[in-house]
Amino acid sequence: MTTSVGKRGSLSLANDLLWLTVAWNVGEGVIAVSSGFIAGSVALVGFGLDSFIEVTAAFVLLWRLRLPDEDGRAERRERAAHQVVGATFMMLALYILMQTAYVLTTGDKPESSSVGLGLALASLAVMPVISLVKRRNAIRLGSRALVAESTETLICSYLSLALFIGLAANAAFGWWWADIAAALAMVPWIVKEGIEGVRAEECGE
Repeated sequence: MTTSVGKRGSLSLANDLLWLTVAWNVGEGVIAVSSGFIAGSVALVGFGLDSFIEVTAAFVLLWRLRLPDEDGRAERRERAAHQVVGATFMMLALYILMQTAYVLTTGDKPESSSVGLGLALASLAVMPVISLVKRRNAIRLGSRALVAESTETLICSYLSLALFIGLAANAAFGWWWADIAAALAMVPWIVKEGIEGVRAEECGE
């Protein structure tokens, strides 16, 4: 059982980790989106937009943690947070599908991006570590919302891997379609998270 002092320490750590998530993902998002537009990479832009979604999720949870669990508004904030983030995921999936269709229709092939490759590798190195620390702390607090947010951070590693494979194949072999494939590989998870978020109130989660 978590003591009062231990819980305060875990809450403080949760806040610190969320602020770290905000700082990392703002930088990651800016770099990914800007370099993605320069290279014409759907996968890189999609990855960057996902970073901003994670920033949104972190801010919503910081807003949620300002209320104690016994406050009746806490559960309502948690459901609202899931719905907001879920809606942004659905918009991201729509963007990737529309941009993919545009690239395939116009034949405007994405270029290679060394900046994107470096960013994907950095994310692969950092995100699993942050996610593990977040998850262990969230379990100590008994917070489902924080556990879910830690899972979102972990899945960012999957997106980083998909991004790296697509960008590396394009850079090494000129397989421009690998960038499109990497972007589309992100869509199933993005849609799944979006549906779960939008249905949060209905399911009572």
